[in-house]
Amino acid sequence: MADIEETLRDIVRIDGVLGAAVVDYFSRLTLGAVGKAGPDLEMAALGDTDVVRAKLFTLELLGYRQERIEDILVTLDSEYHLIRPLVRRRYEGVFLYLVLDRALTNPEIARGWLRAVEDRLDL
Repeated sequence: MADIEETLRDIVRIDGVLGAAVVDYFSRLTLGAVGKAGPDLEMAALGDTDVVRAKLFTLELLGYRQERIEDILVTLDSEYHLIRPLVRRRYEGVFLYLVLDRALTNPEIARGWLRAVEDRLDL
């Protein structure tokens, strides 16, 4: 198991990753953030708590289990923002957040990274 800071440092070493964060969407607090470029991760993570809350609420309205969600992808002109709520694990209320350089990163590969991180992350 790896702690938050160690995990985030490992993620941002990957080519094309501009930043990464672990966020508690109940309290709206960023539990850890590491970035080498891109947006202010604290500000982005704060706003993304509303995105996660809205999507989980919508799933509930539709009668879907929260565990069905894998991720939320936001595609910008030069970046991908990838959000992975950790609803299937013991970390309910937490999500992983990645900012990716669109020219250097494939979102499908990034999804694999987040699955691997989720398995080894220790909060």
